[in-house]
Amino acid sequence: MVEDIPGDTVSKTDANSNKAAMIAAGIAGAAATLAGKQLVGRLTGGRFGGPEDYNVAKVTVSGPIQRTRSRSSPVAGRNASTADEIVEQIEAADDDEAVEALIVELNTPGGEVLPSDDIRRAAVDFDGPTLAYATDTCASGGYWIATGCDELWARDASLVGSIGVVGSRPNAAGLAEKLGLTYEQFTAGEFKDAGVPLREIEDDEREYLQSIIDGYYDQFVETVSEGRDMDPQDIRDTEARIYLGSDALKIGLVDELGTESDVEDRISDLIGADVETHAFEPSRSIAERLSLGAERVAFAAGNGVANVAVSDGRDLEVELK
Repeated sequence: MVEDIPGDTVSKTDANSNKAAMIAAGIAGAAATLAGKQLVGRLTGGRFGGPEDYNVAKVTVSGPIQRTRSRSSPVAGRNASTADEIVEQIEAADDDEAVEALIVELNTPGGEVLPSDDIRRAAVDFDGPTLAYATDTCASGGYWIATGCDELWARDASLVGSIGVVGSRPNAAGLAEKLGLTYEQFTAGEFKDAGVPLREIEDDEREYLQSIIDGYYDQFVETVSEGRDMDPQDIRDTEARIYLGSDALKIGLVDELGTESDVEDRISDLIGADVETHAFEPSRSIAERLSLGAERVAFAAGNGVANVAVSDGRDLEVELK
């Protein structure tokens, strides 16, 4: 036997269904809005959808370090860390009244000497605690930067160190001879064309170019010694080796091992407050950030790239390694 359902019962059932649907739609809409804000925040470098309350800034140095994005490099690609932008980010964090501390996240095989030093100086000038945090690799120019921070943290399997310099020049003299090419250049000054690749290098030129490398190395050792409060000879004794984080801790190249959460706990102790971190990133268009995010470039661990004094037909490459 089928009974008729009263009209008011049907109305109440429909009303409850509509109400449930509206609640579900509201929850879905709120979730979509939050996800959209987070996505836009990531794509626009935090200019939209960033956290309302934060007290710690994070700046990331990733990939080879060079001066600006406009300067081409055969190995850096577009994923390189541009020093001018990173310095601006650190300075912006320093000017932000909400920021009490700075995390410098490092995942870099190294880079150009002066750009690396510019980032280090910006970290030194930051008014507040600064902690460097090595993720995969903190080598060469990356380690140079880390010496400007109050503490350096790493993971036990991070690659840390590579405190050294390597110079190289192409030697095409044999090829030029086979092709019947001869080199003739008019210069003023004995070493103006030192290291030119179209002829064999002379002993006095080799000594001169080596002195440049030695000068960079002395400066690197001095920077690490002052920043890390280490004996210069202990630094030289590393002989530009790269270490696992656990081994780097034993010889004093890092202060502590831990995750980013451990770094935040340490900062919380330093500033006496719970940590809310905000990533300071360069201002880029959505299309540019999507393009950069799609690129993946692999770099050899510990190999920094620093091109120095390329002019007048000479090409001397210097690496912080």
